[in-house]
Amino acid sequence: MNQVALVGRLTKDPILRKFSEGRLQTSFVLAINRNFKNQQGEVDTDFVLCTVWGRTAENTAKHCGKGSLIGVGGRIQSRTYERADGKRVYVTEVIGDDIRFLVTKNRTHDNLYGEPDANEAPSSTNEDATEHFQLPDKEVEGLPIF
Repeated sequence: MNQVALVGRLTKDPILRKFSEGRLQTSFVLAINRNFKNQQGEVDTDFVLCTVWGRTAENTAKHCGKGSLIGVGGRIQSRTYERADGKRVYVTEVIGDDIRFLVTKNRTHDNLYGEPDANEAPSSTNEDATEHFQLPDKEVEGLPIF
């Protein structure tokens, strides 16, 4: 069985990628606080690479910005590739099938495919997020996802 359920915050705005065959994909890093304190009395954080595809990727990039609290359900996948310098790189990531938008934050830019043009002003609203999703009025610590 290969199932994962995570709740955490996006470390930056997700960037949507469109491949030549028309498939959409976004990857993001989820910051997840541990449930206990270390020996110094501090809460440690894990940073987990997540990848989502298709309509889920589009909705995540459109409605979530840096700091958004989301839940990710999916599976762990490992892969390798070779860099230009010949060094082999190993990657372990979560492939998300189910994304829950718990508390969304505004994106720092409107362009889903990367940074905005120099003439483009950043967006200050996130009206579309509440159009299709039921969001809490304010953030609640320890909000359960599943």
